[in-house]
Amino acid sequence: MSSQYLDLVEKRRTIYALGKKVTQTPDEIVELAERAIELSPSAFNNQTTRAVFLFNENHDKLWDLTLERLRPEVPTEEAFKSTQAKIEGFKAAFGTILFYTDTDVVKEFENNFALYADNFADWAEQGQGNAQFNVWTAFANEGIGANLQHYNPLIDDEVKAAFNIPDNWKLRAQLPFGSIEQPAGEKEFMDREDRFKVLK
Repeated sequence: MSSQYLDLVEKRRTIYALGKKVTQTPDEIVELAERAIELSPSAFNNQTTRAVFLFNENHDKLWDLTLERLRPEVPTEEAFKSTQAKIEGFKAAFGTILFYTDTDVVKEFENNFALYADNFADWAEQGQGNAQFNVWTAFANEGIGANLQHYNPLIDDEVKAAFNIPDNWKLRAQLPFGSIEQPAGEKEFMDREDRFKVLK
């Protein structure tokens, strides 16, 4: 069997040491990510995933407001210094993608397909995973590193106000990306016997 696809999947790693030395332009990065999201499967092809691309001062603004929002949540000054160092690492990246779910579309499908109404929120989350993974992997194929963060819902209100986000968009994840300044470490896998069941 060909392993070309799995070789590409293996390149997708969580990269925390990110920089701004990417060779692609913002327009090229946006085009790549938009296409990856468009090609991602979603339940009933309802395409609930939305994305906001932040570069330059908008990228910086996101991580500055995230740090300030976290300040009252961190119990000690020492712990806050650790949090600050982590946020500064994200800010050092070239840009960030904010992934959203359009809740109006979810509600529309809940109403139109009552038999499956209880599933559409879960399916939208699965659609998010598909889109995020595809963008992340497409970036890896171009030598762009990334890591996936979830400061939602803590930062939702601040981000909504800062970037004029529609009320019906629900923040699901943040993907800072940039040049790979240090590779990821060795990845460990649990025993397959504990994870998989094969019936022949």
